[in-house]
Amino acid sequence: MRTARLALGTYRCRAIPEAAARAAASGAQWIDTAPNYATGQAQSLLAPALTAHPAVRVSTKAGYFTAATGTDAVNAGVLTEDQAAAGHSLAPGYVRWQTGRNREQLGRERLDLVLLHNPERAHPGNRPALHRAIRDAFEVLEEEAAAGHVAGYGVATWAGLEEEAFTVGELLALAAEAAGGQHHLVAVQLPVSLVMMTPIAQALNGQGPLPAAAGAGLRVMASAPLHGGELAGIVDQELADLIRPGLTPAQACVLAVASCPGVTDVLLAASSAPHWREAADAVAQPSLTAAKLWEITGVLASP
Repeated sequence: MRTARLALGTYRCRAIPEAAARAAASGAQWIDTAPNYATGQAQSLLAPALTAHPAVRVSTKAGYFTAATGTDAVNAGVLTEDQAAAGHSLAPGYVRWQTGRNREQLGRERLDLVLLHNPERAHPGNRPALHRAIRDAFEVLEEEAAAGHVAGYGVATWAGLEEEAFTVGELLALAAEAAGGQHHLVAVQLPVSLVMMTPIAQALNGQGPLPAAAGAGLRVMASAPLHGGELAGIVDQELADLIRPGLTPAQACVLAVASCPGVTDVLLAASSAPHWREAADAVAQPSLTAAKLWEITGVLASP
């Protein structure tokens, strides 16, 4: 089994233009961003690298927005003042407007992937209302796909799948309802790491969101593989050698995520050339076996 591919994530990524150019030149196929990253500047900062490397695909989002973008959305008539104050929205008018704004900022006539950003934030604790909001947002993204503005869409979540605010099966059903049949739901993004191990443990049992997504042919983007950079300082060399001898702690953490069944892309906010090369060398390794992943989760679960 081959490991997942390395992709650039721009959340907390410093020097975005340089990191994007480096990732694209190294053969990375995806760059992930959002309109609220880098205080709202991430998409514009990415545009030159995307223009220079048109084969690189980009995933962006709709959901969170900066205060300045909220003001623009109010002025455009797509959000009320109260909605803008929340800093997050799945309102259909906003999703449509934000998708167009994403295209403009990224310099792309057609977006490869638009993800609803932490949709669980919209109606916490109210699954029926949340699912209606997701379906309504999916309807807009289906319209955008039909117009040729979006190739596919999905959901980027931090806790929605783990807390079962929605399941992969429910997302697929909502997309089919929104489309009236054949839909353009093609991806999910969620945190997978040696800290947030639940998806790994579930996948090894053939359960949870990763096998469900893989079974439906969805792209699975693993976010926060180093848990915001914290894992490289938590994992010692002994554990790294258990994962695979000769790897650094950071490389071992990345390889573990890249080896998880169902994961297709590992998003890494590598701002420096050495960090990117280190991670690229890790995912070039043969995948860890299921038995090794079981052993790692067992060690980490021990008191």
